[in-house]
Amino acid sequence: MDGARRRDTREWVVDSAVFLVAVLYGLVTAGLRLDSVPPEPSWLFTVDQFTGALGCAAVWLRRRWPVPLVLVLVVLSTFSELVGGALLVTLFTVAVHRPVRTTMWVFGLGLLAAVVYVVLRPEPDVPTALLLAFGVAVEGAVVGWGLSIHHQRRLVAQAETEAALRAEQAQHEVREEIAREMHDVLGHRLSLLSVHAGALEYRPDAPAEDVERTAAVIRQSAHEALQDLREVIGVLRAPVGELPQPTLADVDALVAESAAGGMRVHLREVPAGPVPDLAGRTAYRVVQEGLTNVRKHAPGAEASVAVTGRPGEGLTVLVVNGPPAATPAPGRPGRGLTGLGERAALAGGRLEHGGVPGGGWRLTAWLPWPA
Repeated sequence: MDGARRRDTREWVVDSAVFLVAVLYGLVTAGLRLDSVPPEPSWLFTVDQFTGALGCAAVWLRRRWPVPLVLVLVVLSTFSELVGGALLVTLFTVAVHRPVRTTMWVFGLGLLAAVVYVVLRPEPDVPTALLLAFGVAVEGAVVGWGLSIHHQRRLVAQAETEAALRAEQAQHEVREEIAREMHDVLGHRLSLLSVHAGALEYRPDAPAEDVERTAAVIRQSAHEALQDLREVIGVLRAPVGELPQPTLADVDALVAESAAGGMRVHLREVPAGPVPDLAGRTAYRVVQEGLTNVRKHAPGAEASVAVTGRPGEGLTVLVVNGPPAATPAPGRPGRGLTGLGERAALAGGRLEHGGVPGGGWRLTAWLPWPA
């Protein structure tokens, strides 16, 4: 514990209570000693009272120096009976706030001091073994109580740490999901914008009809990109599951949109019938990322899309393109395929990609489709 800081109200109440317990223990013990005929010099009782008073006062320092204080009290308890209350309070503090090994060492020293006490100051009417057993039982009960609280607090702290780690992991997963959504959704739209804007740049002498048609596509793509951006930002305010998500049935529209933008792409087949939501959504993202990469890295290439499979065998997504018809614009490698691989893994599937003979590229994903 940090004894340098100011005590709060609860700590003042606790410290006052344990101080009063130590004082009460000393007063009761002193009263019993006065009622009996002491077989020892009167000066020893006076020293015992003085030592007991110092021990009770030292209880207020137990938060700052618990181990040094308990060692001093252990030494004093070898001859002082009235310091016992302060010793028990400090033993309890050490057991609660210090490592178990330290507590056991202190407890062992306390037992040794109890043996020394019963040898130096035996009770004429009480057997030595009984007196020693009583002292060991009291100290053991106090230390056991303190260790119980110590372990309980450690379990609570461990649970809080694990909860914080789980919350951090959940936040990380949400950020990853947002990043994937933004890349998949906006990358598709912005690649369309880039293709058509590049066409206007490299063909300033294009016919007015072509310029008008290209400008209309750019305007429509920009509008749809803005709508998609609003939906993606909605992930920050609501769970992903509450937002509209694409399905396998939307692949037709996705391919048609790319074809309308001037891309040479053909959809060969798509399974009919219901497909699991997660598999269908992931398949859509695979096709979307594949077409986006064709536009970015293989401009003018011909591409084909095929989605095959049935329940029990899984869903296979294939996007293949030929060699580019023009030199792609320079740019840094992105993280689209990395995010796509993470998507496939989260769906229980796998993703493969690589070049094909002739300069093309092949993107394949397999996704589970339970029977």
